[in-house]
Amino acid sequence: MANLVYKRVSTDQQSTDRQNLVLHEAGSEDPVVFEEQAGTSSRLHPLERPKFGELLTYARPGDTVHISEMFRLVRGTGHILDVLDVLHRDQVALRIHDGASSAMNLTARHPRTGELLSTVKFMVQTLAAAGELQRDLQRELTYDGLRAAEAKGNKGGRRPAVPADKTDTVRTAYLEGRSIAALARDHDVSRGAIRTAVADLLPEHRAVDPDAPAPELPVTLDMPGKVDDFLRAAELDDVERAALDQGVTVRRGQGYTLRVSAIPAVHRQLLYRCQPLDGTRGIPVVPAQRKARREYETRVSALVE
Repeated sequence: MANLVYKRVSTDQQSTDRQNLVLHEAGSEDPVVFEEQAGTSSRLHPLERPKFGELLTYARPGDTVHISEMFRLVRGTGHILDVLDVLHRDQVALRIHDGASSAMNLTARHPRTGELLSTVKFMVQTLAAAGELQRDLQRELTYDGLRAAEAKGNKGGRRPAVPADKTDTVRTAYLEGRSIAALARDHDVSRGAIRTAVADLLPEHRAVDPDAPAPELPVTLDMPGKVDDFLRAAELDDVERAALDQGVTVRRGQGYTLRVSAIPAVHRQLLYRCQPLDGTRGIPVVPAQRKARREYETRVSALVE
C-alpha cells in the first residue's frame, strides 16, 4: 500500500516549503510525490490537472493520497465531491494533514448503500464553501484596494524589476554598446526586464506615425468561468495572461464569469486558445465546456472589426 503525496502552488512565485514541512511532520513512509507545475490554478478541476491524473493512474486499491491542506487539491464543493467519488471507485483513501478537515475521515461511506455519509458530505461542503468564500472576499478586497490606489494616482501591478533609480544607468549603458545579456548579469535581473527598461531604444521599436490608424481600445466582455478555468492552465503570452489576471470575477449561481477588459485582438486570441474545448486537437468534448466556449465566441464575434 503506497503513500501518494500531492503538492500544488497557484503561482510561480510561491514555493512548496510549507507543504513539505506539514507532510514531513506527518511521517508518511516511502512517499511517492506528484507535484503540479508551479502556477497550476486551483480553478482547474483536479481531475483535469496533469500530475493528479498521473497520481490516479499510478494508484492501486489500498493506497492513500496525502495532501497538506484541502485547498491544495480542491477549490469548491463540486470539486471535492467529484474527487471523493473517484477515490472511492478506485478504493483509494484521502488524508489531509492540516486545517479543519484534517480530523475527518473524508472517505467514510454507508456500510449498506456505499454512499458518502451525509454528515461527512455536509462537513465537506461547508468547509469547501467557507474556503471559497474566503478567497472570493480576498479577491474583492484586493480589487477595491487597487481601485483606491489608482484613484490616488498610484499604479497597481508588479514593480519593475529594474528600479527607477537605475533605469537611466541601464539605458545609458545600452546606448554605449553594452549588450542586454551583460546588463542582465550586471543587475541580476532577467533579459526581459532589461528589454522593458530600454524598449523604446530597441531596433524593432517603431516611432509613432501620425497617419497611422488609431490603436484599438479595450472592450469589456464576460468570459464564462469554464473558459477561464481552461485558459488558466494553457500556454498564454504575457498580454493574454495579464488580461485574465486583471479580470473581475462575477458570481453567477454555482458558477462565475470573468469580466475581461482587453483590445479585440486579445479577445480573439484568447478565443483561439480555447478552441480545444470544441473537441479539436484530440481533446474529449465536455458539453458544458463546449457551450461555454461558444457563448464566449458569440460575444467576441459581435465585436466591430
